[in-house]
Amino acid sequence: MARPRTFDEDRALDAAMRAFWVNGYEATSTQDLCEATGLGRSSIYNTFSSKHDLFTRSLARYIDTMTTAQLAILEDDERPAVERIRALFAKVVDDEFANRRDGRSQGCLTVNTTVELAGRDPEVARTLERDLERRLASFRAVVEAGRRDGDITSTRDADSLARFLNAVIGGMRVSAQGGADRAALEAVVDTAMDALAR
Repeated sequence: MARPRTFDEDRALDAAMRAFWVNGYEATSTQDLCEATGLGRSSIYNTFSSKHDLFTRSLARYIDTMTTAQLAILEDDERPAVERIRALFAKVVDDEFANRRDGRSQGCLTVNTTVELAGRDPEVARTLERDLERRLASFRAVVEAGRRDGDITSTRDADSLARFLNAVIGGMRVSAQGGADRAALEAVVDTAMDALAR
């Protein structure tokens, strides 16, 4: 008979997620994961089967948490579309400064993973692509709503503007990792909002 687990798997997954978020996939060793989760190697491998399995589950958990929170802002029909977009940008800025060490932010696990693994790990690439499609669909919908409201007047099509907004957020995340301050990120937000009205 199998011995029952004596740890909280969700808590271990959250701890592993944070370790991968700070260090990246390749630079996070099994020992780092043991220290982060408080588990021994055998417990990690008995539960998650491999470092890669633990990473993909951590990434899925991150995406579910972060994307769901972001989409809730974009899909809040009680607010005008441009206010929803600005509120999302404000959340991104706030998140970057809530996760700051030594003058630099941790950035975004999905952005970091796109750079590190998307080009060579098909499973991870599929996960990131599904997340991207969800976010782009939400951006397209809010852009279309803004057009109906008359607040978004850019002549670019909704798909191009959705990709632009997503790229702005990715760029803000990378800039914050590089040490950009709040004023610099807020200037990017203002420029992006201006672009929607041109």
